[in-house]
Amino acid sequence: MKAGKLSTAIGIILLVLLVDQVIKIYIKTHYPIGEVTRMFGMNWARLHFIENSGMAWGWKFGNEAGKVTLTLFRLAAVIFGSFLLVRFAREKYTRGFMVCVALIYAGALGNLIDSMFYGMIFDKGLHFDPAFGDYIGYDGIAKMGGKGYASFLHGSVVDMLYFPMVKTHYPSWFPWVGGQPFEFFAPIFNIADMAISTGVIALLVFQKRFYKKVNDAAAQTGSSGDAVTNDAASEASSAD
Repeated sequence: MKAGKLSTAIGIILLVLLVDQVIKIYIKTHYPIGEVTRMFGMNWARLHFIENSGMAWGWKFGNEAGKVTLTLFRLAAVIFGSFLLVRFAREKYTRGFMVCVALIYAGALGNLIDSMFYGMIFDKGLHFDPAFGDYIGYDGIAKMGGKGYASFLHGSVVDMLYFPMVKTHYPSWFPWVGGQPFEFFAPIFNIADMAISTGVIALLVFQKRFYKKVNDAAAQTGSSGDAVTNDAASEASSAD
């Protein structure tokens, strides 16, 4: 069972990483930054190529020092997560729980790859300019190879999925934001972000089921162990 659950988790991680990186590399090498394309002709489903220097869903985390700190934190989390995956597989966690953990792990690793290596393997990218004290974009379409636009740990994360399903305004009577534009769903994200969110949400929704099965399995193991112990004691008494 241990090998089966671990194999399932590894398979999910590799699949998510493959899809995530293939889409990111294709978008980055075929579209200029800021490019918007409708998917399947639908106005509410778009490819909107942007890059971000910080957290998932396009959020930022301070300046360049904050980015390096965040990247190192991601790296530590992925290393620690590798040990957790093996530990969870050894213990009596369900396959569903392992799938959720694998999705979160794969998402974190997918964005970590961007932050660690994209600055070195692409010639253009969102990068920090000390003269402006902020991140600046670029013109044209990036290519793989060449000098690179940033050093190790300083790459920017590629995002492209955008689903503006509803665009309207808050009612005028709404506190603080009355009359201001409202959009659902506003964030621009990638497959790695989606994997993290799916894993976390599934853990929250099904946590009782996951942990109930773990406890039930542990209880059954304990009962079996007690039965074996009682049988052994009975046999010893008969022998006396």
